[in-house]
Amino acid sequence: MKAWLLLLPALAFAQSASVSGDAEISGLIGGKPLVIRTTSRLAGAIDSVKWDGVEFIDSHDHGRQLQSAVNADVDGAFHVECYNPTEAGSVVDALGPTSTSRLEFLAVQDGVLSTRTRMAYWLAPGMKSHGQLAQNRELVSNHVLSKQVRIGRPGMDHVLDYKVTFTVPADRPHKYLQFEALTGYMPASFSDEFRFDAKTATLVPVAGKNGEIRDPIVLSAPSGSHAMGVFTPDRPPAGQPPVGYGRFEFPAEKVVKWNCVFRLKQDGPIEPGDRSFQMYVVIGTREDCRRTLAALTREFAGR
Repeated sequence: MKAWLLLLPALAFAQSASVSGDAEISGLIGGKPLVIRTTSRLAGAIDSVKWDGVEFIDSHDHGRQLQSAVNADVDGAFHVECYNPTEAGSVVDALGPTSTSRLEFLAVQDGVLSTRTRMAYWLAPGMKSHGQLAQNRELVSNHVLSKQVRIGRPGMDHVLDYKVTFTVPADRPHKYLQFEALTGYMPASFSDEFRFDAKTATLVPVAGKNGEIRDPIVLSAPSGSHAMGVFTPDRPPAGQPPVGYGRFEFPAEKVVKWNCVFRLKQDGPIEPGDRSFQMYVVIGTREDCRRTLAALTREFAGR
């Protein structure tokens, strides 16, 4: 969960209304309707994923959505959330109707939702997270997030085909980039946590604390009637950390989350430019998710 401490007087942050962020794509998964909705309030980030009449996203402030973000160092110093471009907006947007992030493009064509967003920093200058000052000097970053989302793929309907591209600018060279390629904040009713074991093609209950593992994650209702998880076929470059699949529970906020994280780290500055990641969000019953993860694992074996 995003943590923060406000050190500045309240400020007003407005987004240009030139591009509407209100859009919807819909389809059938397992013969039941799926509706995905974005909003201008969140600069085109996904506010709602509803399948079989059940809402899968606990959209609250401007951090709890189905969205993407970056955490990075500044001059070799890395502190969580202190240099944190975020698709849906900033902590100062709170529950308000606008986002500090700037939506530059949105289109729905041939069943594909496409957006391009210049991401706001999660913290405003002068704010703190976990006792550390924000490392950004502006409200809006030069980091751009582009995404393309489609319901289903050939021969596989229980997935969202979800591709993101982060455009990393050259204005502040980084030695460490942590891409939260995708995260999904879900209602606390999705309380059962599983990892997909590729060797046995089974979902195994996850025990232990919040954090990341190397196996794809599924969060499920206890009955197994509704579940969501994530898989990526992408692999990091040689010498880079493995993909992290995270799961987190926040009892006070009554929310749970999963994520898919890539990291790049080197001694010298990382080359700016585009970094693209392919994810498949699995959705349906718990068994639907298991079967889909098994199929994806077989398809991309050896990649």
